[in-house]
Amino acid sequence: MDISAFKPETVYTIYIASTPEKVWQALTSAEFSRQYFFGNAVEIDLKVGGSYIVRTPDGALHISGEVIECEPPRRLSVTFNVNWPALIEALGQTLVTYEIEQIGDAVRLTMIEAHERPLADDILEGGRQGWPAILSSLKSLLETGQPLVVKMAPPAKMLAALKALGIAVP
Repeated sequence: MDISAFKPETVYTIYIASTPEKVWQALTSAEFSRQYFFGNAVEIDLKVGGSYIVRTPDGALHISGEVIECEPPRRLSVTFNVNWPALIEALGQTLVTYEIEQIGDAVRLTMIEAHERPLADDILEGGRQGWPAILSSLKSLLETGQPLVVKMAPPAKMLAALKALGIAVP
């Protein structure tokens, strides 16, 4: 897959008192991800071309994609497509990249969400609301053993923008 057209729209960096190996395991383990990713389980075939799946707490398919880069425990890039065909058709694919770097006694985790075409800020609101909560919960879980539970309403601006594009929203 040629990812040269993908442009970053959202970049988050967080520092975690952990090791690159533990951060990698947290990002790639179904059991671990359930604890910090709103109950969702990441299932990943850790090789270029492998599958990337996120299942909801009830086991339904939520996100599917493909592993684009896999360099344990430093870098992971995956296509990240919500199981909502009309959304992908209208907005294009999403690429999520995790960069993991040891910085002294901490790990710098950078998450980059890129898109194959420009998107309006209202459309990006969903990720911009969700990613900080997910990464903060991951940090809390790795540092304290307890995830940070963040209760959020659905991203209203994103849902309204999708509806305006003629995409049926839940």
